[in-house]
Amino acid sequence: MRIRHGFYALAMTALVAASVAAQTPAVITVTSATVKANETIPKDHTADGRNVSPALAWSGAPAATKQFALVFDDPDVVFGGQTFVHWVIYKIPGTAKGLPGELPMGATLTEPKELAGAIQGPSGFRQTGYRGPAPPPGKPHHYTFTVYALDAELPLEPGLNRNQLMEAIKGHIIGQGSLVALYERFPPKQ
Repeated sequence: MRIRHGFYALAMTALVAASVAAQTPAVITVTSATVKANETIPKDHTADGRNVSPALAWSGAPAATKQFALVFDDPDVVFGGQTFVHWVIYKIPGTAKGLPGELPMGATLTEPKELAGAIQGPSGFRQTGYRGPAPPPGKPHHYTFTVYALDAELPLEPGLNRNQLMEAIKGHIIGQGSLVALYERFPPKQ
């Protein structure tokens, strides 16, 4: 009887461990040629410069990835319990290894060809597409590019904000990674 009970306990422990492992997203590495982890975001990618999206690359996504989604936000600014969002883009094909820089504003991408059909949602500025850092003067803000690998080609409609996107992809995230960089504005000199 002890052997059967011990075997059952061991089998249940293995099953629980496998279940927890299946629920833990794989770690994706997110990089950029221009935006470096824990360093200042170049002015071109901010509201003080050209305000263009940086090129991003990622690796380590699970082989089962069917789509990617990306959220770029500022956790140092919170409105209504939510961090301020600078960019939402989803329905990125599962074959993508990143995003080119300077993506155009507007909802559905038609170019580049390998990203055709990807959708940009509204930011906290109520614009569709990338909007770079524009913090108030005083202290550096941390900006986070988070990439999500999804296990299905979800039929996501245009116009999803970050909260709607996160609700729609719940239960489908099989990989996740972030790149965090900084930007600070200084008070005018007197």
